[in-house]
Amino acid sequence: MKMYVGNLSYDLTEDELKQKFMEYGEVSSVSILTDRETGRPKGFGFVEMASKSEAEAAIAGLNGKTIKDRTIVVNEARPRADNRSSSGGGRSGGGYGGGGYGGGNRSRRY
Repeated sequence: MKMYVGNLSYDLTEDELKQKFMEYGEVSSVSILTDRETGRPKGFGFVEMASKSEAEAAIAGLNGKTIKDRTIVVNEARPRADNRSSSGGGRSGGGYGGGGYGGGNRSRRY
């Protein structure tokens, strides 16, 4: 079962997070998300545990606990909403999106 872990300290490592969750059972994976441009942690991540009962025990035991001076949030991860679409980010149709309508300077008339 995959869990969302939020409000993480920016200097918390994946290994440190894994150690906290291992107190409740077998940890399958840990990932702390980072910003693509800067590489800095975003302050949240995901932990996957081998069984639902172990994950539920971790949620009960760690949600609201303090790790590195931050009160963390732990809950079951929701399925990822796929916001990517084949039409290029959800903008479709119309043709009014960039550069004006009709090819002239009509929008500048006052």
